[in-house]
Amino acid sequence: MSERTPTDPTPPALREDVRLQDRPMRPVACSACGAEVAVRKSSPEQTSIQWSAPALRRCHERSALRPTSDRPNRQAFDGCSALRDTVLEAAARGQLEVLADAAPTTPPARPR
Repeated sequence: MSERTPTDPTPPALREDVRLQDRPMRPVACSACGAEVAVRKSSPEQTSIQWSAPALRRCHERSALRPTSDRPNRQAFDGCSALRDTVLEAAARGQLEVLADAAPTTPPARPR
């Protein structure tokens, strides 16, 4: 195996991230306020959520958040408990796929 030297101008090959192409995020609407977000549940423990501006405005828990600081980026929003429950219920009912439970989309590497 050849090693790269600090003067080697060739960057290492990067693999394209196709996870969202294979298994895209799915819309889920909060059962409490109706805010619709995009969700991808990679495992029982890991959930990715993309909030849109309309969903952030519609979320009851987000709108009830009071600033804790005047400094930028200090007003953390840990998430909405009602939306968290909605996502868990959707996964339990099979309406939202938990990818760790799904069959792999690419074959495993063959041993040499």
